[in-house]
Amino acid sequence: MYNLILGIVIALSIVMIIAIMMQPSKQNSAASAFTGGADQLFGKQKARGFEAVMQRTTAALGAVWMILLFVLAFLSSN
Repeated sequence: MYNLILGIVIALSIVMIIAIMMQPSKQNSAASAFTGGADQLFGKQKARGFEAVMQRTTAALGAVWMILLFVLAFLSSN
C-alpha cells in the first residue's frame, strides 16, 4: 500500500510540475519586475478560460498531493 501511494505521489508531482509550467505568465513587461506587481494588486481581474482551468487544476492537484503525503506519513509511522 505504501509503495502504491508513493508511486502515485511521484507521478502526481510530475503532473503538477507540468501544470504549473503550462500556466500563462502574469508579467506584461520588465517594468513590472521592478514594481513587484503592486499596480496589479487591487486591479486584479478574475481568471477566465484556460488560465482559470489551469489554476483550478493546480489547486486540486496540490490538495490531493498534500492529502497523499499525510497518508504516507501516517503509514510510515506505523
